[in-house]
Amino acid sequence: MIIAVDGPAASGKGTIARALARHYGLPHLDTGLLYRAVAATVLRSDGDPASEADAVRACGFDDAVLADAWLRTDEVGKAASVVSAHPPVRAALLARQKTFAHQPGGAVLDGRDIGTVIAPEAEVKLFVKATPTIRAQRRHLELRKAGLNPSLDKVLADIRARDERDSKRSDAPMRQADDAVALDTSFLSIDAAVQRAIALVEERRLAPQG
Repeated sequence: MIIAVDGPAASGKGTIARALARHYGLPHLDTGLLYRAVAATVLRSDGDPASEADAVRACGFDDAVLADAWLRTDEVGKAASVVSAHPPVRAALLARQKTFAHQPGGAVLDGRDIGTVIAPEAEVKLFVKATPTIRAQRRHLELRKAGLNPSLDKVLADIRARDERDSKRSDAPMRQADDAVALDTSFLSIDAAVQRAIALVEERRLAPQG
């Protein structure tokens, strides 16, 4: 069984995807980490994330980079949103993601184009969303816990800018697949969101096929 979990930044899709992977005993891939690895490689080489050539050169990153905690920072996240808009970068990482999705037994993948591009044949597709304000509040809290203190207005502006880049890019824009089920986590606790996600997966698994 392949479970595709898509959605914008700070919607809760990563938390939900990890919980689904644990619940069903499936391997999990946060595809955003691949783009963050490219972005981090570009930044460490003093390159420009907006440069397609710099981003493509960084696609040959070593797998060890994926374990680097720096990838989870807001700085790398912003750069990842920029490098992911380059079609050659998406093409370079496409096969890697498809191979993971189609391993024996299936997998859970989360990102922004899993249900539309990476695994359009996934048995279950969820599109996890929340209002920009709620997502900004969540990200702001994460940053404060990390010892940073940006203004909430700035975090909200960054969230809106990332949404704009991700949804308007020419190649594999972020959108809800036609056969995906929307899950709005705006006013749900983590536990409630996970339980709702499991219920949606079960509904899809038990629904008549064809």
